[in-house]
Amino acid sequence: MAQKSPTRIRSLAWLWGPAFVASVAYVDPGNVAANLTSGARFGYKLIWVLVLANTIAVLVQYLSAKLGLVTGKSLSKLLGERTRRSTRLAYFAQAEIVAITTDLAEVIGGAIALEILFGVPLLLGGIIVGVVSFGLLAWQSKRGQRSFERVIIGLLLIITIGFLAGVFVSGVQWGQAAQGLIPSFSGRESVLLAASMLGATVMPHAIYAHSSLAVDRHGPRASMDMPATLRSTRWEVLVSLFFAGGVNILMLVLAASALSGVPGTDSIQGAHRAIETNLGPVVGALFAIGLLASGLASTSVGAYAGVTIMRDLLKRKVPVIVMRLITLVPALIILAIGVDPTWALVLSQVVLSFGIPFALIPLVRYTSSRFLGQYASKPMLTVISWLAVGAIVVLNLMLVILLITG
Repeated sequence: MAQKSPTRIRSLAWLWGPAFVASVAYVDPGNVAANLTSGARFGYKLIWVLVLANTIAVLVQYLSAKLGLVTGKSLSKLLGERTRRSTRLAYFAQAEIVAITTDLAEVIGGAIALEILFGVPLLLGGIIVGVVSFGLLAWQSKRGQRSFERVIIGLLLIITIGFLAGVFVSGVQWGQAAQGLIPSFSGRESVLLAASMLGATVMPHAIYAHSSLAVDRHGPRASMDMPATLRSTRWEVLVSLFFAGGVNILMLVLAASALSGVPGTDSIQGAHRAIETNLGPVVGALFAIGLLASGLASTSVGAYAGVTIMRDLLKRKVPVIVMRLITLVPALIILAIGVDPTWALVLSQVVLSFGIPFALIPLVRYTSSRFLGQYASKPMLTVISWLAVGAIVVLNLMLVILLITG
């Protein structure tokens, strides 16, 4: 036993990083828009959606990391190797839509933050966010995985402080918040917001990214103590998503307690004005700084995932700047034509909700299949994983039916 403890210590100290980077996707500007809108319009009613979504996220991110660690290949790499060309290209097309939609949320969110903090026009703010995120990717390419992780984790701390500051000075009704744990809806718009919150929490690109981050960090499978590595990864996923999930829930709680019923607070700018008026300029500034950090960090992680997906599914190396422009330009067009940015954020998360099964179904299949050997998911975990897939598909179908029937 004494010989194994140094391995465990090293694994805990050295392994942590990929899950925290992936968890940034769970506190991006799309989450901010969905959570604030939900809290402002429906109070505490949809807290249960965030609890369910974060529980699914813990399972999904662990499976993604395990797939990368055990096989030494990312999810997109396995899809590229194990599917026909037509299927591979179809997967690439939907993954590219996901990447564009993801970047739409991150860039718009960062642009809104720059407008709030410095009065920067939205279009110029979007360009600034795009340039900074490209700089962070260049940093990762030049300085390596660990340096990239440190920068992103630093931004994650800023996000946490910025978004939680208001909760401690607002009058939260915790009894009513507890009632929000009981699943229920309140009309078509609440289902739309629930799908938006789900898409903002269980992010498709984070599923792809985590397996790739694990491979990039740890290298060949033969170089690691796999059982110790998987144990450490489980703890890292739990801790990182505990913080990310807590931030999301407390964001909704803040909106429900301080913004519910206040006119104009279903937009991020309106929510900021109300927070500044009701809770003070310091809290308002911290909120805006958290939003900016969220946009910068999450768009970098999203771009990382996009580059990986394009390389693995197209089977060709595409320059990072080309990939960055492909996903950035649609967001800039949205900002340029004057679409309501907060509502664009909410709708982008609905699109992401429809993209979740395309990443989640092959992930569950691969992690429960024989080619993972002794590390394949146990029957109970496989059943739970398929139930999570089913819950997401059912919610998406409910949304489609409601939209069709009006």
